[in-house]
Amino acid sequence: MIKNKIISEKYILKKHLTKLTFNKDETFQLNNDAAYLNLPSNKHLIVTNDTILESVDFFKNDSPESIANKIVTCNLSDISAMGAYPYCYTLSLSIPKNINEIWFKKFSKKLFSLQKKYNFFLLGGDLSHSKKIIISSNFFGYSPKGKIIKRKGAKINHDIWVTGNLGESTIGLKILQKKIKVNYMDKKYYLNKYYYPNHCPFGDKIFNLVSSAIDISDGFFGDLENILKLNKLGASIKSKFIPFSNKTKKLIKNKIVDINILLSSGDDYQLLFTANSKKALIIERLAEKNNIKISKVGKIIQQKGIFLDDNKINLINKSYQHFS
Repeated sequence: MIKNKIISEKYILKKHLTKLTFNKDETFQLNNDAAYLNLPSNKHLIVTNDTILESVDFFKNDSPESIANKIVTCNLSDISAMGAYPYCYTLSLSIPKNINEIWFKKFSKKLFSLQKKYNFFLLGGDLSHSKKIIISSNFFGYSPKGKIIKRKGAKINHDIWVTGNLGESTIGLKILQKKIKVNYMDKKYYLNKYYYPNHCPFGDKIFNLVSSAIDISDGFFGDLENILKLNKLGASIKSKFIPFSNKTKKLIKNKIVDINILLSSGDDYQLLFTANSKKALIIERLAEKNNIKISKVGKIIQQKGIFLDDNKINLINKSYQHFS
């Protein structure tokens, strides 16, 4: 156990966090109070921030590995949705005094593995004490100059695409909350999807092919609505094309879960994007090449609103809201 703030901060930095800098010059190996970035002249710098809070975004007894995964995934998802790839990040940790070294070891080990997997490093950050765990992170990414994917750009008759499967993290949460019951193997599957969701690193592969994009972090309906409002258009969605795993399809069929709830809840971290139908074959080939599941779920239409199987969806409370 690390006994006090002064010792713990220095010890934690040296023992568990400095290695996350990958010895990059920009970081000064966490020996400075500030750092710098080398900005290539032919790249845009993409910046995003997310904060996660104990009892709001994760449970008190969640593992340090799952908490590390969450702060990374929600940020990388934002970076990917703009067609960028990650470069580095800052990390601000506010933690209770009873957090011990084992927690930090597991937390930093998970961060290290994710950094290796997606090729980014820790630039700097801050440590402080609080009654609950609060983690805030700024992520920095690069995209080719003039090639940023924006939310505005969708046009009538453009295809609507989604990566991966939807609703699995939500089902995991409902299992934890004891709102639904499933068999042991399904429980194990969905809890893993809740604790360890993965973002879809596809945006940087299709930045020159899509007309708009957003990551599905607050729910399919709500995030699609964000694109539609900016473009003053609507969407026609066919439920048979929405990507659900076979396990989830069975739960929907047996009325254990409701499709509208699955499409209104957060933490999918998949990519939702629109594109001219002429680009469909190229997009499908790129997805296959990169082993990424994609599904064409509908079309952009002139009539405002979201229509699921020709029925207009009531969009009130159809996505996660932080202050609701």
